[in-house]
Amino acid sequence: MKVLVSDNLGEAGIRMFQEEEGIEVDVKTGLAPEALKSIIQEYDGLVIRSATKVTEDLLNAATRLKVVGRAGIGLDNVDIPAATKRGIIVMNTPGGNVITTAEHAIGMLMALSRNVPEGTASLKAGRWDKKKLQGREIYNKFLGVIGYGKIGSIVADLARGLKMKVIVYDPYVTPEQIEKAGFESVSLEELYQRSDFITVHVPKLKETIGLLNKEAFEKMKDGVMIINCARGGIVDEDALHAALTAGKVAGAALDVFEIEPPGICPLVEHERLICTPHLGASTQEAQTKVAVDVAGQIIEYLKYGTIMNAVNVPSVTGDLLKKLRPLLTLADHIGSLQTQLIRGPIENVSIEYAGDFKELDLSPVTTAVLRGLLAPIVKDDVNFVNAQILAKDRGIKIREIISDTAEEYINLITVRVSTPKVTNTVSGTLFGKDKMRIVKINNFRLELIPEGHLALIYTLDKPGAIGSFSSLLGNKKITIDQMHLGREETGRMNIIYLKTSVRISDAVVDQLLELPLIISVTRLEFET
Repeated sequence: MKVLVSDNLGEAGIRMFQEEEGIEVDVKTGLAPEALKSIIQEYDGLVIRSATKVTEDLLNAATRLKVVGRAGIGLDNVDIPAATKRGIIVMNTPGGNVITTAEHAIGMLMALSRNVPEGTASLKAGRWDKKKLQGREIYNKFLGVIGYGKIGSIVADLARGLKMKVIVYDPYVTPEQIEKAGFESVSLEELYQRSDFITVHVPKLKETIGLLNKEAFEKMKDGVMIINCARGGIVDEDALHAALTAGKVAGAALDVFEIEPPGICPLVEHERLICTPHLGASTQEAQTKVAVDVAGQIIEYLKYGTIMNAVNVPSVTGDLLKKLRPLLTLADHIGSLQTQLIRGPIENVSIEYAGDFKELDLSPVTTAVLRGLLAPIVKDDVNFVNAQILAKDRGIKIREIISDTAEEYINLITVRVSTPKVTNTVSGTLFGKDKMRIVKINNFRLELIPEGHLALIYTLDKPGAIGSFSSLLGNKKITIDQMHLGREETGRMNIIYLKTSVRISDAVVDQLLELPLIISVTRLEFET
């Protein structure tokens, strides 16, 4: 079997491939897309970092490819749905670079507070700018940590060791879980108001893009300092430049940018910005670890069929996987739908299996629910291996119920998710062997096919409701491909499932909400 390493990989990982009997490895980095496409059909495994783009076009040419392994966490450069459709396993190495990224954030904070880069530059230029470069202590200062995942929790702990006062915002982690670790859980607005330093540790999601924007900076303390070692785009760069220029933000440290490399631009040139070229994971120790991890995972899969840290398939045998695959996809979509419908930290998840599930090991299906539930929140950090662990780390209580009978369906999966304020229920089933349907959302009955450009619209059950939004969408040249109507059991509200020709834009959503009979509009997205 042949493995292609198309991006720079630590020597320890390459040696593992070279020394493994039955594995032949080629290292060909920096290939243009067409050049990679021309040779990919020769390989059973592909090892990448962030440079190689694993597109649907490339995967269609990869007739032998069985596995893609990412030496690192982020999978923005991999078309996971396309890989899944072709039966190609996609693996990453979560945890390999969390410590090194957390350390970099703390290093950036300290360099920022004491003007280390500016001091170095002035001395090398022959100046002695001692008075000009007076810094500030971090002792007893408030550090606001946005995102309490693997990296954010380490940053918080390191800052505590430096005697900083740490406050944390994460809407998907219960305050009890944060306070149990010895930190104060606060709202985002309170974090803005109290923090002397703010560090960002959230994935790049539609909810987090532009999170630190003009309005956010206006709510912060005068002289706040900003650190972003997470993902480019979470900090609005134009708004940050304006806040730096106005003096609202005293300084910022960025390891990531909206466009990388950013080139010469006003923000990079700003005297109050320090920056590094995406070095968060770039330590010898981290690169060695992820190289060894990804090589070991690919060897184990190609030689023995063992699946580790896969993001698109659980760790089960081939025979069981064949039986479970439609259920896994359904369960994943139910979990994803739940997260898109509710807000707030998840406390409890109850999964009920009703009907014909005899002699099936349903634990992978439960894991699929949890992966779907967590993926929109933590993105690349979650896979079929660690989903249960991540859920428990977040204080989520998980309960399974198995029943032999489903009143109306041959099989039915019902997932109830509770936050401190609300409980939401979603039920789904399979028609035939693999036709997925969401058949109930709380008290609404419907038939929702979880694919394409989708939206759920709640309306008052009054004449003209459907006509009003249909006319608006028509005027915007948005075709309704499918529409299904569900009705609340009390008859007071309707739920309308739409499949549209294009994704409904933010501006159109705002116009829909202005219609008198429209209660809410929720757009839905699914990975696979």
